[in-house]
Amino acid sequence: MSAKLQAVLQKISRLQAGGTPRVLDLFAGCGGISLGFLAAGFAIRGSVEFDPEAAASHGRNFHFGDPVHSSARDITKTSPDQLAAELQVGPTAEAFDVLVGGPPCQAFARVGRPKLREVDKHAEAFRHDRRAQLYIDYLRYVEAFAPLAVLVENVPDVLNHGGQNIAEEIAETLESKGYVCGYTLMNAAFYGVPQMRERMILIAYRREIAEVVTFPEPTHFIDLPLGYQGTRSVALKLLDSEIANNAHHYKHAPKASHSLPPAITAGDALGDLPAIDARQLLKSGALRRGARRFDDPIPYRREPHTAYAKLMRTWQGFEAPVALTDHVIRYLPRDYPLFARMNPGDQYPQAYEHAMKMFEEHLALLAKQGMKVMPGSQQYEEIKASIVPPYDVGKFPNKWRKMWHDQPARTLMAHLGKDSYSHIHYDSKQARTISVREAARLHSFPDGFVFCGTMNPAFRQIGNAVPPLLAKAIATHMMKTLKQAERETAYEPRRATAAVS
Repeated sequence: MSAKLQAVLQKISRLQAGGTPRVLDLFAGCGGISLGFLAAGFAIRGSVEFDPEAAASHGRNFHFGDPVHSSARDITKTSPDQLAAELQVGPTAEAFDVLVGGPPCQAFARVGRPKLREVDKHAEAFRHDRRAQLYIDYLRYVEAFAPLAVLVENVPDVLNHGGQNIAEEIAETLESKGYVCGYTLMNAAFYGVPQMRERMILIAYRREIAEVVTFPEPTHFIDLPLGYQGTRSVALKLLDSEIANNAHHYKHAPKASHSLPPAITAGDALGDLPAIDARQLLKSGALRRGARRFDDPIPYRREPHTAYAKLMRTWQGFEAPVALTDHVIRYLPRDYPLFARMNPGDQYPQAYEHAMKMFEEHLALLAKQGMKVMPGSQQYEEIKASIVPPYDVGKFPNKWRKMWHDQPARTLMAHLGKDSYSHIHYDSKQARTISVREAARLHSFPDGFVFCGTMNPAFRQIGNAVPPLLAKAIATHMMKTLKQAERETAYEPRRATAAVS
């Protein structure tokens, strides 16, 4: 019996004895996946995250700020053995039962099946193709830690990335290492998240504990807008083409029934949070240019108004504080009046039309006061610049969007860390973009979850994360498979003679 297979069987025996499945979160960010798995009964034993502020957030929320767990690590420069030693989790192959994570898709380009296998076999080959480095390091960690289960999360485009199905290639590589794999597309809105976020989810199990991969049933229903249906169609296009050579590991996600509860809306998620009147704060001088730090507590002013809001304030281990310190917004003085004018669903072209009308109204008011401003004059241009955003309508049609109160939010991106115009609050009286805490609510982070750093890094951490409630749905489903493994005889696991690389 190989040492790797022996480690696998020891882990199965440990679970049989009542042990909690231990998770290593790679590319962990602030911990969206970790939080979902923790809520589903897993133990978060370690993480690897390159961004210092995100790593600090992960360490603070899951390891009480322990410096060892709060330090940023570069997966390309940290070997599995080195990580196991730093975290003091014992022998590498015995340390973790589950590996999870979402390697950044930006780092991966045109790496086909031959290249994946070449890099996997030759330790130095990845240095000649840095674009593949992060995915390959993920696979190396799987090889070294021999987990019983693996979760890979990414954007839908990995199914059709420059004519390649990267998810299929990863599945094939894992299959060669003794895993049974499956991947699909899941939308967070079907799993209780007040956000329409489409993601590729790949699950793999050791053949000793499972023969098939399935995915969790939806808990909520929504008719997704055309844009999301289009995104899914583009991602799936390669699967139907001859180039795909059959996507053997792709599985259709369970369909949501119309009889399920409706998807959680932005209003459901945010309605109990304290209102922030941006124009009033600006007028009073309380809102100024500069870094937004989390040092101004804002108490809740009402009880939770929905079951979702109550969950966000009572999540076990992450209960709401007495007052919120990260309910902070961007300083955008030119645009607050424009936000108030916009209608739900308006994007930048509509916003520009509103702004031009506001500009014309202002010129008319000046004319009534006896001040005629000539088109093309310096004064004319200065007044226009103080009211009308400068962006080209043809180039930035989707740059802005005012949310609907009665729909889930559109996808929160890491770009929130730069401007937040993609999520303008639905309440025209508040006339602003969403706060950090509101972004966290829309992502299903509970109010007691802490984001390290200032406003911009916090927005980025949220936009990069996997929604915890989506992760919890997946983790709960995976736990059932692992519990089934506990009922198997440790010394006679399913397909115990499966190939082990």
